[in-house]
Amino acid sequence: MRQNKRYLLTGASSGIGAALARELAGKGYALALAARREDSLHLLAAELQARFNCKVLVLPLDVTDYAACQDAVALAATALGGLDGIIANAGIALTGKAGGGYFDRAKRTVETNLIGAIACLDAACALFRQQGHGHLVAVASVAGKRGLPHTAAYSASKAGLISYMEATRAELLGKNIDTTLLLPGFIDTPLNSDMPSRPFLIDVERGAALIARHIDKRSTSAYVPGWPWALLGRVLPYLPTSIISKF
Repeated sequence: MRQNKRYLLTGASSGIGAALARELAGKGYALALAARREDSLHLLAAELQARFNCKVLVLPLDVTDYAACQDAVALAATALGGLDGIIANAGIALTGKAGGGYFDRAKRTVETNLIGAIACLDAACALFRQQGHGHLVAVASVAGKRGLPHTAAYSASKAGLISYMEATRAELLGKNIDTTLLLPGFIDTPLNSDMPSRPFLIDVERGAALIARHIDKRSTSAYVPGWPWALLGRVLPYLPTSIISKF
């Protein structure tokens, strides 16, 4: 097993996470799969082991149990014989208009997408500092580049994750710990299936293949797919609010 192939993947039970697990297993990664739905994880693990004869660990995990995030990193490192990377992918998208009585949804979204991601990344970073190498990967969103109507909490959580990864990259410069910030556009998953508009939508298999490629290359930052989001992501912060309000 190459030293850069043992990864912990959160949010692995469905959507991008499950598709990404298949892509990484096909590339020879050993994986610790973490999510709340243990039954789904066991089914996925059995599939990966049968198809790719790879090492797979199932870790039931709710990333809002922040102490459990630390335990998951330790368990993954022990079971896989070491840990070379973590992919903070777990996320939810509970929408609702501001002032519409949806604070609980907003709170849960930020707790999962931002604080849960930080809890996992920070625990892994502590291990990577100790061992002198590692790879921190965060799945954010183009929504973090500009807040969109009815997704205020989701956009805020992803904007916070972008800032966290940018700061972490600067802090870890020269310490042999790589960081990869991924900014997907609309990828067809249950997370966004009920949205009225999903421009430039791609299927989850293509999205996972692109994400896996960036993880393999240890890209610093990447939009998924690159076109048109690399351009739109740079334009979004400068669009007039009158245009954004129509989204």
